[in-house]
Amino acid sequence: MSVSKSHPLRIQHSGTMKLDLSKFNFCIETLGECHIRSPLSGKHQSFVEDDERTVAVSDMKGIAAYQENNGSIPSMETAGPREKVFHPHHLSRAAVVTCGGLCPGLNSVIKGVVETLNQEYGIKDVVGIPFGYAGLFDPEAYPPIRLDADKVDTIHLDGGSILGTSRGSQDVGVMVENLANMRINMLFTIGGHGTLKGASQIADEIKRRGLEISVVGVPKTVDNDLQFVGSTFGFETAVYQSTAVVTAAHAEARSVYNGLGIVKLMGRDSGFLSAYATLANPVVNFCLIPEDDWSLEGEHGLLAALERRFRRKSHAVIAVAEGAGQAFFQDLPEQSDASGNRLKHDIGVYLCERLKKHFAERAIPMSPKYFDPSYSIRSVPASGTDQILCHRLAEYAVHAAMAGKTNMVTGFWNRSFVNIPIPVATYERQKIDTNSSLWRSVLACTGQEKYFRGTKSAR
Repeated sequence: MSVSKSHPLRIQHSGTMKLDLSKFNFCIETLGECHIRSPLSGKHQSFVEDDERTVAVSDMKGIAAYQENNGSIPSMETAGPREKVFHPHHLSRAAVVTCGGLCPGLNSVIKGVVETLNQEYGIKDVVGIPFGYAGLFDPEAYPPIRLDADKVDTIHLDGGSILGTSRGSQDVGVMVENLANMRINMLFTIGGHGTLKGASQIADEIKRRGLEISVVGVPKTVDNDLQFVGSTFGFETAVYQSTAVVTAAHAEARSVYNGLGIVKLMGRDSGFLSAYATLANPVVNFCLIPEDDWSLEGEHGLLAALERRFRRKSHAVIAVAEGAGQAFFQDLPEQSDASGNRLKHDIGVYLCERLKKHFAERAIPMSPKYFDPSYSIRSVPASGTDQILCHRLAEYAVHAAMAGKTNMVTGFWNRSFVNIPIPVATYERQKIDTNSSLWRSVLACTGQEKYFRGTKSAR
């Protein structure tokens, strides 16, 4: 296979946008050499060596191309327990913090971290930081909560976070000073893009001060928009929770003439939840995501497509990601939340009003019903295999922290748990590649191209 060396090689993963893996540094930062015999000795048949790697490329063609183009294959550090650890377990004190929006499985991850520290490493001194980084910035206002086996025993059955959460920007220097004052030598941050970027800043400040504090993240985002971590915990549960809502929207739509059910799902910049919910609930006729170039007006716009749909089938269901169609609001001022994330205008409400106006002007009967289950979906406990993923991500995060690894996040890639540098995971939002097999599956499932293009066939 011949690859031009003048152009960067770009490999596609799991229906996501293509990235040039050769430009990423997958090396994990450490606090120093590990000289302490692990408390796990005798409990595990084998340990993971630091030179064990997991290939970042997912196909043989890509592996061959990287070998020819770069002389090496991009790989990630394989996660797992080490035979020698950095932190002495009898002197260690760990802290757990949850930040950003809610997500199914937050309590399960907290439980997993605490139980692994307690039962595997014998570390009983574990505290929870209330209300995100706000609690780390001001521990007097939000005193740390002691976490032990009894405290976390059944928290996996509940949605939300027992620690609470918040958004906002706090002074990194003050937070690091408080970590030092509280004698914390391992900080576990459970959060998404903004949370992990904050964790990376904390790790950088710790390094600048020469402190021995590991900062390890567990990836949390319903949007599934972090790079190289695989599917994030809670995503599968969110897809499952969408079923009842999409089913209700379909029932409403088909019960009246030209009925329309519009379901808005989370996804600021990435449409993974809408895409997977569509595949899981194949009654959706139009899936609208931020990555796809769709319009309202014209022969191939959504308005004309819905008219075609109603001429052939007297009902329709739309699944739309919250970040889709933001170009329609370009004349409105931008707003941001406390963490600096750009707030999206409500595309669901906009579609309802615009569609009602369009069909009323043409004297075409149409009855829209709007469903916005965002908060009910993200506030439930994790279900099914998500619970397993929560615990295992937490477990591998503890293994990494005990080995003195820092400024990293755990993930599941190419069927292996891996350690990923936070700057790599947060390099840019993971998005759907509209040329990928994933998006082609969505188009095949909905048949929406037939309506957008105005052909006579229909689902």
